[in-house]
Amino acid sequence: MIACFDELVVGNVNTRGLLAAAASLAGCSAGFRQEHPRRVLRVSPRGSVVDGDPPELDAEFMAPASDGLVVWLEREGEALPNDAITLERLALAVRIRHGRGRRDHDNRRHLGLLTDLDVAAEERIAAAVALGLSATGRYRVAAAPLFAVWVRHPDGPEDVIPTRHGPIHAIVLPESYDAFEASPCGVGMVSSVDELHHSFRTAMVALRLCAPPDDGLVCADVYGGLIDMLADTPEDAHQPDVARMDDVAKHPWGLTTVAAILATQSVREAARRAGVHHSTLSTRVDVISAALGFDPLDGFGRARLGLAYLSHRLRRSKVLDLPAPPFGT
Repeated sequence: MIACFDELVVGNVNTRGLLAAAASLAGCSAGFRQEHPRRVLRVSPRGSVVDGDPPELDAEFMAPASDGLVVWLEREGEALPNDAITLERLALAVRIRHGRGRRDHDNRRHLGLLTDLDVAAEERIAAAVALGLSATGRYRVAAAPLFAVWVRHPDGPEDVIPTRHGPIHAIVLPESYDAFEASPCGVGMVSSVDELHHSFRTAMVALRLCAPPDDGLVCADVYGGLIDMLADTPEDAHQPDVARMDDVAKHPWGLTTVAAILATQSVREAARRAGVHHSTLSTRVDVISAALGFDPLDGFGRARLGLAYLSHRLRRSKVLDLPAPPFGT
């Protein structure tokens, strides 16, 4: 918990990012109030702004006011064991963010510039050099939520970066990197330093395709150009094939059958992978074809099926939701 907020402070993350981190860690909305000038901000565990006035809260869910700044957790019911330390670190981070007791930051804040598409290429290259990266080198970005479990941690510049999905722990890796273990974690496509924003976006897609515990770490290289397309397609884009995949998913065997088809070259191979008779698999393919409106085994049908399947998984991904606490805690 302490290390998490230290990373956020080091990265000079804004107030909304700090609240998003606290809300994600606590599993409930977090709030902030500033007296002069008057400002109130509430953020949900998903990182979105919560409208309206904050509810009435017990004192145990509010950090003591300091320098006109107040933070709180909008907890319903009894306090959880980590609420006190979350409030303490959030209050300290917010005070530092607003110039109260600010300390020197190290150069890891440059990673936020390096992965931002809206920053000029010259600034991104300068940030890369400041991080000790070669201006002519090729790198990739690994992305993980703050609650990820690291069994073996890779070396490289790292920081916590605010995103629309909440704060993300990002690490720059060389093109060829030593194996490491983390779950959940996504590793992006290789790029030059001035294009690392694209590697970061593909790392986020790979992260959201994780399915722990079986697939805790996903490398974008597995999906190649499909990951590029997914990273560059707005999530609210009109995609009829993806909408029809919802009908396939209504069958208890639907998505597992699609996965078996995509992982094999024939109906018989897909049947063996799915653990059913090939005639059963053929019947399922007919049902999937009717639902999608095209033959998933003919011509571009397989490509359409793969893109629709991955897009459906992205839209339904729960990997960035804060996991439930272990039983008994």
